[in-house]
Amino acid sequence: MSARQDIMNRILSALRDAPETPVVPREYRTTSDMTGEQRLEQLVDRLVDYKANVFLTPAADVSERLAKLLAGTASIVVPHGLPQEWLTAVQNDAGTPAVHVDSPEGRLTVAELDAVDAVVTAAATAVSETGTIMLDGSSDQGRRIISLVPDRHICILREDDIVEVLPQAIARLEPTRPQTWISGPSATSDIELERVEGVHGPRTLDVIILT
Repeated sequence: MSARQDIMNRILSALRDAPETPVVPREYRTTSDMTGEQRLEQLVDRLVDYKANVFLTPAADVSERLAKLLAGTASIVVPHGLPQEWLTAVQNDAGTPAVHVDSPEGRLTVAELDAVDAVVTAAATAVSETGTIMLDGSSDQGRRIISLVPDRHICILREDDIVEVLPQAIARLEPTRPQTWISGPSATSDIELERVEGVHGPRTLDVIILT
C-alpha cells in the first residue's frame, strides 16, 4: 500500500461517522434591474470611496487621457496585447516614458517590474455593487505579476463590461484562467488601525472608464 493510499484510508476511517453534509442553498441573485448609467454611477461611487482615481473618458480620447496621466513618468510596463492605439499620444509626447512590453516571449523579471513607475492594463469586467475590477490574464491584461509589483496601476475599463452583481461577473470569466480582483489600491491596517497602502500591490489605482 502506498503512503497516499494509507493517508486516504485514515481520512475515510476518521470520517465514517460524520453526519451527511446538508445541501447548501445557492439562491444568488444573478440578474440586474439597473440601467447602464446606474451601474456606472454605482461603480464610480465605490471606487472613489476606496480611494481610487476615476476618469470617465470617451473611447476616442483614451490615448490623450493616458498621456496626461503619465506626464512626468519615466517608465511603464504594458501587456503585449494592450491596444496599440491607446498608447499613440503617450509615445508621441516629447516627454514620453519608456514603454516596456511584457509578453510570453519576453517576460520581465520582478526586479525589472519593480523599477518601472506604472503599469497600464485593460480589464475583463467590473462589479458595481462591490466596486471590484477583475483581470483574467487575457493578452490586454497580462500576467498577474505585472499588475501587482509596480507602485501605480492604470486600469482601462469599458463601460459595457460593468455588471451589477458578482454572479454576473463570474459568468463572464473563464474559471481556468488566472484572475486578479481589485477593490481599490492595496491597503491594510496595523494593530493600531493605521492605514498603510502599497503593501500587497499598487499604492495608486487610476481607473479610466471608457464611455
